[in-house]
Amino acid sequence: MKKLATVTLSAALALTSTTVFADDKIEDAIDYRQSVFTAIRYNFGTMGDMMKGKIDFDAKEFNRRADNVAALSKMPLEAFIPGSYKDSDDDTDALPAIGENWDKFSKGMGMFGDNAAALASTATDSSSKDDVASAFMKVAKSCKGCHDNFKD
Repeated sequence: MKKLATVTLSAALALTSTTVFADDKIEDAIDYRQSVFTAIRYNFGTMGDMMKGKIDFDAKEFNRRADNVAALSKMPLEAFIPGSYKDSDDDTDALPAIGENWDKFSKGMGMFGDNAAALASTATDSSSKDDVASAFMKVAKSCKGCHDNFKD
């Protein structure tokens, strides 16, 4: 009887710790992707301010920030793990539609990465706001596409 109680207690502890680790993993995934998106927004926002004329266009700074966005764009997808989408307990705006439409979502994230890489390449070869405008808008549209469909 004592052995059965020990086995039952061990199984209960294992299940509890698995749940805690799973919850921690979900929380970590949400924190990770939100941090990456914050860094993307920081860099892309400055480029946007240059494109809108709010600050002077600086080709070298634009290029640096475009490189940052291109590198960062590859990072968030891995953190959209099952269970890390919006429900009453999580601090996220990621909608459950992500899991329900994974192919569309991951394709959109891939497009974002491709567009960000193209922007970085264009910015490397350019010193003009006009030269980077089209590539910049493609990145902005790929961001908007995911926000419209997958973010609250």
